[in-house]
Amino acid sequence: MTKPFHLAWFLSQGYGPKSWRSQWPGSDLGRWMMPDIFVDLARGMERACMDYMIIEDSSMVPYTYKGSHDVYLKYAASTPKLDPAVLVSYLAQATSRLGLVPTLSTSEYPPYLMARLVNTLDHVTEGRIGWNCVTGSNDGAAENYGHVGQRPHDERYDVADEFADVVTRLWEAWEPDAVVLDREKPMFADGSKVHPINHAGKYFKVRGPLNAPRSPQGRVPICQAGGSPRGQDFASKWADTIITNAVTVEGMKTFREDVRRRAVTHGRDPDTIKVLFLAYPIVDTTMEAARDRRRLQQEDSGRHLDLQLSGMSRLTNIDFSKFPLDEPLPELSTNGHQSSLAKWIGKTPRSLAEGSNSRQGVDLVGTADQVAGLMQDIMQEVGGDGFLLFNAYFDRRYIMEVCDGLVPELQRRGLTRKAYAHKHFRDNLLEF
Repeated sequence: MTKPFHLAWFLSQGYGPKSWRSQWPGSDLGRWMMPDIFVDLARGMERACMDYMIIEDSSMVPYTYKGSHDVYLKYAASTPKLDPAVLVSYLAQATSRLGLVPTLSTSEYPPYLMARLVNTLDHVTEGRIGWNCVTGSNDGAAENYGHVGQRPHDERYDVADEFADVVTRLWEAWEPDAVVLDREKPMFADGSKVHPINHAGKYFKVRGPLNAPRSPQGRVPICQAGGSPRGQDFASKWADTIITNAVTVEGMKTFREDVRRRAVTHGRDPDTIKVLFLAYPIVDTTMEAARDRRRLQQEDSGRHLDLQLSGMSRLTNIDFSKFPLDEPLPELSTNGHQSSLAKWIGKTPRSLAEGSNSRQGVDLVGTADQVAGLMQDIMQEVGGDGFLLFNAYFDRRYIMEVCDGLVPELQRRGLTRKAYAHKHFRDNLLEF
């Protein structure tokens, strides 16, 4: 028997337009900024007893490709995006157990402001918040916050190390029993159990404490997706769940084993870190129908090479319009996403844009039974810990196919939970 594994959803392209090019009924282009479809997704995920939803985010209109924002706006690619923290408040009201994980950048938030926001969200969701900790990689975002560009790649993680230390200490600055609520004394909170942190480091200076009690989870679960060696080391030190793009079983197994080894060097129990692998399932009534849908998607990518190349440009701060489409890419360096760029060197821009060499996540295509079987086999070989599902431009049909089609088959096989055992996000994450 394969042990149970976790399921979560990566809301790629963040709080922005999703199915605006879809011809399926129910695609309401004029209401893309409303939370409706995201609420439907959250409810579907909770029916399926998934662990959490990560809401990706960035805070710029990109301009890397051809030195212009035109292509990004043409396709609604990486822009527009609304603030994920606002969306969380709507999703929280529509659910009662699902973990909600907004992306909040260490390059853009002051640590006190970020710690206070997350503490508040954890209170109002009764312990269901996580933090997707990102360091920022695009110079355009840095320029929006008054900087010339992003710090050097590895230094961004030095900043994030100090940032994570500060915010976790702020979250724990009120002792668990600091709030007394004694009307007779009177004493709302015991001042001897509330502590300034008096942090003075290389990058930040924060007195503390937070001006709110410890939230239900205290230190909320941290999610991280660094793929470079420095990013993996940071994730192994701080993250409770790590998301990664590995497209082969061997690559998945190697990544997970490396994370667990690094965690031990940081004095952590590797079993407390859940590594989830990106997966893009296409589920239909027959294998032929599912394959046809995947084929149509690949053909669409081939027709819109500029969309794919602009995304690659945004990730790396390299303008891929400057390279011949059918010549292998030369050796390149980046201050952006180094792990992504490393996979592209030596391949042609056309092949990457058409998806033959830049596939994101495990490719799962077939009926619910067939896809569930593939997921079972993969997890049995890798050893854990689960999958992070994604579809950048999903619609309501896709939500139902996954949450009400695929997941019941996984549950029937005993591979995923049928009910939440706990109230708090962290406890559900550590259930198995």
